[in-house]
Amino acid sequence: MLQFGISPCAYRKSVPLKLARLILALVLLFPVTVASAQEVLRVPLSADISTLDPDNGFEVAGLAALDSIYEGLVEYEPGSTAIVGQLADRWEVSNDGLTYTFKIRDGVKFHDGNALNAAAVVTSLDRRRTGKLVQNYTLANVESLDAVSGSLVRIKLYKPQPSFLDSLASPWGPKILSPEALKEHDSDDAATGWLTNHAVGTGPFKLEEFKRGDLYTLRRNDDYWGKRAFFSVIELPVVPDLAQQILMLKAGKIDAVPTNYPFAQLNSLPDSLEVSTAPSMTQFDAFLKPGSLLDDASFRSAVLTVINPSLWAKDAFGDHASVSTSIYPKALFVPQHPIVFPTDIHVAKASVGKTPTSLTIGLFSANPSYGRIADLLIAQLATIGIQATSSIMPPGAAYAMKGNDAAPDMLLIIASPDAANLESQAKAFFTKDAPLNLYGRIVPGADAIVDKASAVTNVAERNQLFERAGQIYFDQGVVIPLVDVDDVIVHARGLKDLGLRAVFPRGTIDFATVRR
Repeated sequence: MLQFGISPCAYRKSVPLKLARLILALVLLFPVTVASAQEVLRVPLSADISTLDPDNGFEVAGLAALDSIYEGLVEYEPGSTAIVGQLADRWEVSNDGLTYTFKIRDGVKFHDGNALNAAAVVTSLDRRRTGKLVQNYTLANVESLDAVSGSLVRIKLYKPQPSFLDSLASPWGPKILSPEALKEHDSDDAATGWLTNHAVGTGPFKLEEFKRGDLYTLRRNDDYWGKRAFFSVIELPVVPDLAQQILMLKAGKIDAVPTNYPFAQLNSLPDSLEVSTAPSMTQFDAFLKPGSLLDDASFRSAVLTVINPSLWAKDAFGDHASVSTSIYPKALFVPQHPIVFPTDIHVAKASVGKTPTSLTIGLFSANPSYGRIADLLIAQLATIGIQATSSIMPPGAAYAMKGNDAAPDMLLIIASPDAANLESQAKAFFTKDAPLNLYGRIVPGADAIVDKASAVTNVAERNQLFERAGQIYFDQGVVIPLVDVDDVIVHARGLKDLGLRAVFPRGTIDFATVRR
């Protein structure tokens, strides 16, 4: 020790000093290391993202990413169907219900650094309204768009539409894109090609990495106008296989399984995992093919008797589902006169008779809940002599069933509205021109009631009309509502403030609010 020119006394003083400095360095370093680890959130996508263009697709698995990159004028408040301002901090509606004036929030910038103003809002809304894009119908009732000033946008409708704000707040509602990016990348296609795998919005996260079929990465927008997100990076690996997602979650390689975790396993999770639940507008329904045996009212009544969800809902979903009471999700609407399933099994057996009868059940997708429900329905139908079979439909096949004799007699599908209003549900699935009227059924009397209800501003009167139309669709054999299922997310212990909204697809975590 002396050979290094340090006396014994000096050495005794220097060792504690060095040790103290080392300890201090470790103390300072440790929380930084922990914080860095906590700032990455990994959430798998069950399906690949088809496009990042918010006006030209119907993303479900990738919706959380899109709604973190882009923002609209208004949004639904987390845990509620209340509409609050987003890029608009306030708005006014004219007495005749035709004109909406929005005040655009100050100090907002797009991810490319350009400032948000009223003209940018008009450019985006007009792109959706007039472009040949799949979401243009959401603004079909808009007559004109004007930037009244640098911060005021005026929207005039053709006719009063009490659901208009809901349409704007919808998860798939109009988002505001950078006008400079739209102009720069418009190759005579309204920039749809470029926006398939690029994005320039105003949201709390920016798109950092796009690896189709593999991984999508979002980076926190530290110049965001609102509250800074907790996580600095969101990693979205594409993992279609549910079993693989579960294994990855238990191994700590991802932080959540957003949907379809087996309900039977929720009570036996390891200590490292926990469950978050919230009300959802996810409703499982059976749509019925015209021209099948189900057109006969007595036969349909027999089927209703044995597929009554009260007989099997708990087996399928435990405590996380309830029997549907109308064609509208419970989180949206509680009817005054709930739908009633018949219960007399003897009448049901007599209606079917002794002749062997068969039914085919189509499953909209490989979602495991469809298979579980189908198995239970098949077992129930067998009790009255109906031989039923089920099969998973090929992707897109459900959209080609109109007039198709080979279509299944019954289609199991999740029929949820894209906004928190009854008009959205009825005009999406049941009216003559509804885009998801998959069998092409037409019930003129009910459609007329829906049209009348859509213009009524009195909520009680409007709800009464929609309920009446819903009962007619049910009575005419268009649809059988089955169960309303909660939003159930299994995730690493300690995650909270997931920002779940009932109108969003199950498992849609709000990356702006979630924290550890």
